[in-house]
Amino acid sequence: MIKVGIIGASGMAGSAIYKLASKQENLEVTGIVRNKDKAVKVLGAEANLLIGDVLSMDAALLQDFDVLVDAFGTAPADAGEQVTLAKKLVDLAKDHDERVIFILGAGSLQTGDDHHLLVEDIEKMPGSQEWVNTPKQQLKELEYLRGVKDVDWVGISPSMEFEAGAETKFKLGHDELLFNDAKESKVTSGTMARVVVNEILDPKHHQERITVVNE
Repeated sequence: MIKVGIIGASGMAGSAIYKLASKQENLEVTGIVRNKDKAVKVLGAEANLLIGDVLSMDAALLQDFDVLVDAFGTAPADAGEQVTLAKKLVDLAKDHDERVIFILGAGSLQTGDDHHLLVEDIEKMPGSQEWVNTPKQQLKELEYLRGVKDVDWVGISPSMEFEAGAETKFKLGHDELLFNDAKESKVTSGTMARVVVNEILDPKHHQERITVVNE
């Protein structure tokens, strides 16, 4: 039995991952959440939950998992906490041989003929000042992870549009923003959940970032 902890299990990505992972016979899944009432509403009264702020949570509560999935979400003003959490999880994984799967942002993907970062385009969007700190911090998170060579981690970036929805056929990539045949760069939470669960059950990507688009 593989013990899986999903941080942020009541959010859009985390809840989809929790629900799909819970259906797998050889996975024992725990949702790690701050708000019990919200989690019960989203995941159901029978959900297996660990309640608390993961940033201040005693590391001993997290050390018995085989795999930790970081689907932690913050307000844009607090997005630097994602880097803080990544460092905490890496330190934990070093000591307890845990695999960590990070849900990253699309802003760190490359796009265009010059392969510039998508976050550069985001900064030019009207009104993006209110939320651009999130992709900026997610870029810093990836830059930090790329220097980690002694932990089994993988980062997964969504496409430009990441929305709630059912699983579809999908295509994987690495550092370039992906588009489907309809010229859409979109992925649904169900598809993201499938990619994450596949990585839990049959790990194929190690110490690298991948990305996914709905076909």
